[in-house]
Amino acid sequence: MTPRISLLIASLHVLLYLVLTVRVVLHRNVHKIGIGTGGDETLSRKVRVHANFIEYVPLGLLLLALLELAAVNTTLLWAFGIALLVARVLHAIGLGGSAGYSFGRGTGALLTFATLFAMAAFGIWRFVIGAMIVA
Repeated sequence: MTPRISLLIASLHVLLYLVLTVRVVLHRNVHKIGIGTGGDETLSRKVRVHANFIEYVPLGLLLLALLELAAVNTTLLWAFGIALLVARVLHAIGLGGSAGYSFGRGTGALLTFATLFAMAAFGIWRFVIGAMIVA
């Protein structure tokens, strides 16, 4: 079985990752900042958006792929994958625009946590059901 849904969702996340990366690189080049943020508040936010993406997305994509390999319903897989992508876009827009609270940052963070929790809960449930069938 090829995990086609998680492959597409992961590929879309990689495109978003590259956009976030290019934003940091271009800012560094324009402002001649090599390491760190040089006290540049805008660069600090861009770096934080990029880092936050890396902190949450890999685990979510791994779990999505494992759920797909466990033959979870495709509608759930699409919902989880799209929710994670929307959450990360909202978070990037929100935090990228302001270091304080914003709709995008708050909603993106909450949706990320909810999606990760739902995938983990479903993975545990799937394991328990599978163990009951085997036993």
